[in-house]
Amino acid sequence: MEFRQLAVPHAVKVIPRHIRDARGCFYEQFRRQELAAVVGHPFTLAQVNHSVSRRGTLRGIHSVLTPPGQAKFVTCLRGAILDIVVDIRVGSPTFGVYDVTVLDDRSGAAVYVAEGLGHAFLALTDQACVSYLCSTPYVPGTPFEIDPLDPELNLPWPLRGEPLMSEKDRNAPSLAEAKERGLLPDYQDCLKLYEKLRSAG
Repeated sequence: MEFRQLAVPHAVKVIPRHIRDARGCFYEQFRRQELAAVVGHPFTLAQVNHSVSRRGTLRGIHSVLTPPGQAKFVTCLRGAILDIVVDIRVGSPTFGVYDVTVLDDRSGAAVYVAEGLGHAFLALTDQACVSYLCSTPYVPGTPFEIDPLDPELNLPWPLRGEPLMSEKDRNAPSLAEAKERGLLPDYQDCLKLYEKLRSAG
């Protein structure tokens, strides 16, 4: 596996090595110890989610209140998506910075999204199936959304017309509004959480 740090600190692109023969290919999708060596602490798998999306579906920006926080290991099992990670941690030196990655079923690449970061994607194909390995289970009342079309963030979605979105995402606050409401995680609190995970690992 190859690991590349993204422009957003604590987000990593994971690129597997494919072994190909006449039957097709094989690759390792996730290795706990290797990921831990890169991010500084183990990733504890608590829940696995999948979404299947039509072309033009926009999901996000999603995050989880910290605490409890939730790290994600995101990959596209079928089709292709444009994946974006956004630093929404108040006080971070890269607050508002984002990074863009194309994830598809040919490369098998994945993105690790640390607790406190925002995540969104646009389905580039029909039947785009996305898998999310999650470090914590779903806790009602802790997930929150930020407008993925926030003009101040100006995320580079290659849209052709109106995207397909949930009502929650369509009506989500801008990054500035979410900050005013106290929804966003604090950068120092996130660093303390990462250190706690490192010590526990």
